[in-house]
Amino acid sequence: MEYKQIQELIKTINKSNISELSIEEGDFKITIKQEFTGQAHYTPVVHPVALPQPAMQHLAPVASAPAVAPAAEKPAAQPVPASNLTTIKSPMIGTFYRSPSPDKPVFVNVGDEIKAGQVLCIIEAMKLFNEIESEVSGRLVKVVADDSSPVEYDQPLFLIEPM
Repeated sequence: MEYKQIQELIKTINKSNISELSIEEGDFKITIKQEFTGQAHYTPVVHPVALPQPAMQHLAPVASAPAVAPAAEKPAAQPVPASNLTTIKSPMIGTFYRSPSPDKPVFVNVGDEIKAGQVLCIIEAMKLFNEIESEVSGRLVKVVADDSSPVEYDQPLFLIEPM
């Protein structure tokens, strides 16, 4: 099973009321579980079984997803009026970076004019650096995620006021 297929399974499970899914294909077995608590926080769990060593290393970051703390445990931030703001959300689980490398400037700052398709940040997932682009043109109002911090699927990253 390819990484993209596993990622799509996790997204689908997160959006559903399914608490557990198991799939077996030959020597490969995957179980994805999600906990239902009083909060709207779901934790996918992947268990690779009987895979060759390189494939197990490839899946290891996905299995470590439960170590991510739920966003509800963070201190409350100052509210931003959400009348017409567009929220850019994380399309995957990974590590959020505001700049292409530690010695480079950030992609965007609060107050910057953003164009649709402009790179806003990078999310590192399984040693792959994925550029996250803006879906709308507008002005960046707030950066919600902390630089170099883990993010979850569908977690808000930026608030943009469309123009």
